[in-house]
Amino acid sequence: MLRKYNNSRTAADNIKLGVLTAFTAGMVNVAAFMMLLSFSSNVTGYYAVFSAELVHGNYYQAFVVGSWILLFFVGSFISNFLVIHLHSKNSHLAHALPLIIEIACLLFIGIYGQFFYLETLTETESLLSVMVFAMGLQNGLTASISNFTVKTTHLTGATTDLAILLSMFTKKSFRKNVELKEKAILIFSIMISYICGGITAGFLYSYIAFGLFYIVCALLFVVILYDFSRLGMVRFLRKTNQAKVYGRM
Repeated sequence: MLRKYNNSRTAADNIKLGVLTAFTAGMVNVAAFMMLLSFSSNVTGYYAVFSAELVHGNYYQAFVVGSWILLFFVGSFISNFLVIHLHSKNSHLAHALPLIIEIACLLFIGIYGQFFYLETLTETESLLSVMVFAMGLQNGLTASISNFTVKTTHLTGATTDLAILLSMFTKKSFRKNVELKEKAILIFSIMISYICGGITAGFLYSYIAFGLFYIVCALLFVVILYDFSRLGMVRFLRKTNQAKVYGRM
């Protein structure tokens, strides 16, 4: 799911990665809205809010919103920085490290929100800052290793892309294009998974509140563990096959 890079990835690899990370992103975004009354990855909307706050002379609010945009940018930057600089040394670590940092951020939010959160404005802005940074990390990672194919923290571009693809499928020649079909399936899978994640968060919020973030961390850990478990299985099978060969000799 994580270990393959760019053109070496298959459509199945991207769908697995997209579905799981989109589900977690949907959970985080809905949790942010229900708990903090703001979105964790709506960068397009934040640009509009930033501009409006500047026009109205609300410079502190503009600074806060501008910092959220910057944090999403920095999160994406760090993800790709780690991937391109560590990939040649250890691709598994390079691709897992951004998710490990994201898990740490979301775990902090869960623990702080559950045990220390007093619902002050400063706390709310700070928690949302950490959340936005975490979403930037996730979106930067999935986009980086999939050659910009998988983006899961917001669906503006995905909605546009799917609409374009469906309009193309009204022409018979495009309906025969396997690559376009795979892309449409990927985008649709991401959208459905994101919605399911949001619905799950909405149902669970009343019962566990900030405990939602523990579930998100567990799901992201599954994404990391999946590749390490697959790698271990491959090594085991190789050793088994080698043992069989030596046994025959």
